[in-house]
Amino acid sequence: MKNNVKNERLKRRFFKWMKEANGYSNLTINAIEKSIWLYEDFTNHADFRGFNSRTATNFKKWLEERKYRGKQISITTVYHYLRFLKGFFLWVSGQPGYKSKIDHDSISYLSLEKKKVRNAIAPKRTEYPTLEYVKKLIKSIEPKTEIDKRDRALIAFLVLSGMRDKAMTSLPLGCFDREKLEVRHYTDKGVDTKFGKSYISYLFKFDDDLVNDVIEWAKYLETEKLFGSDDPLFPRSKVEQEKDALTFVCKRVEPVFWKGTGSIRQMLRNRSQSAGLRYYHPHSFRHLAVCLARKNCKTAEELKAVSQNFGHEYIGTTMMNYGKLDDFRVEEIVSNMDFSDSGKSVEQSQEIEEVIKRLQKMKNRA
Repeated sequence: MKNNVKNERLKRRFFKWMKEANGYSNLTINAIEKSIWLYEDFTNHADFRGFNSRTATNFKKWLEERKYRGKQISITTVYHYLRFLKGFFLWVSGQPGYKSKIDHDSISYLSLEKKKVRNAIAPKRTEYPTLEYVKKLIKSIEPKTEIDKRDRALIAFLVLSGMRDKAMTSLPLGCFDREKLEVRHYTDKGVDTKFGKSYISYLFKFDDDLVNDVIEWAKYLETEKLFGSDDPLFPRSKVEQEKDALTFVCKRVEPVFWKGTGSIRQMLRNRSQSAGLRYYHPHSFRHLAVCLARKNCKTAEELKAVSQNFGHEYIGTTMMNYGKLDDFRVEEIVSNMDFSDSGKSVEQSQEIEEVIKRLQKMKNRA
């Protein structure tokens, strides 16, 4: 069956409302659109006016049994599809011509049972590399070409900045101060940050060699390549033809930004494979950065500074999204805790209480 024309018009209005009135990104809108596609696939593009509790229940069951590439989709994926679809129909139920057709009680059927919801939203254990892994990976890259130097600096920057790969691929050279180790996440300079938020952060000095790799690379681009402030800090590789005219090689970089994050991921795959190491995706390096920084926080003020350095407005965001400790760290902390009154100062107690209060306030707002 062909697409329902009325449905398509309604969806266009909804997506426009999401973007223009609520400021949602294209990435989020695409995810919501996919959930609506699935619903239309299930109903064979039936008019949205026909939505009712029975349809919602049957779609939910169909979705839970759905397979992708031979594997059943996760309960977390099901949960988000239903959440997106529920938001869509809540909007639809308020539109002219649909108010009398779709009631909120029917929309509530797009919900999983509580046990499944708890499983869907439970924090998943994130695996990330160690600092030793990062150093070993970088040392495996001999700096023979510009590409080698760039890749070494890029991997070091991933850890020292904790920056998202999307922002890194759009970071101009002028937004990094190698003297202050300052990173300016300025959206007006083209930096593609999450939620379009502009802020300033600083590289963590986890390791002097890693810091030096980044500084020397930025200096090389400025003094040797004569890159300008608007050119990329991590430019793409320049494809050149060899003298034999039969092969193409990449030995140099050109002042052009990468398109998307696929190139960073592929670089990490290739470099880790060459080094005989496990591959970790770019965002896992951000988790490592949070772990290393958090481990060295001794006061609530330091914890707040670290949180802001990752672009988070609230400490709770950092702790909830990146705060899960691995089993070894839990053992290390618990085994070395001092339960005597002399082991903790009044000042430290007050700081910890302040952090707890802030987290509780954030929980109450959720």
